[in-house]
Amino acid sequence: MADPKQTLTASEISAAALADWRQDGGTLTARFATADFATGLELVNRIGASAEEANHHPDLTLTYPQVTVTLSSHDVGGITSRDIDLARTISDHAATLRVSAEQGAEQG
Repeated sequence: MADPKQTLTASEISAAALADWRQDGGTLTARFATADFATGLELVNRIGASAEEANHHPDLTLTYPQVTVTLSSHDVGGITSRDIDLARTISDHAATLRVSAEQGAEQG
């Protein structure tokens, strides 16, 4: 994908086909319905480990019964390939835990 320090265009973000995610200005947001707090905490822990590994950190909100994740590359003021890559990883973690993203829900 593109230079990790270069913000992506709306068409580049759309082309990434991130089914779980919605663009809201300079951020990507997903809300995962975890059904219970323990599953939400496990998802947050997995996201945290991946974020540390990538040195790219999302905003996370853990509530019963959901986890909301917001991605943005604050250093460049928008969405970059780092956000796309981490969004895919987070969606993979959710799928492994059999957690679905809330579709059509207002994200922000």
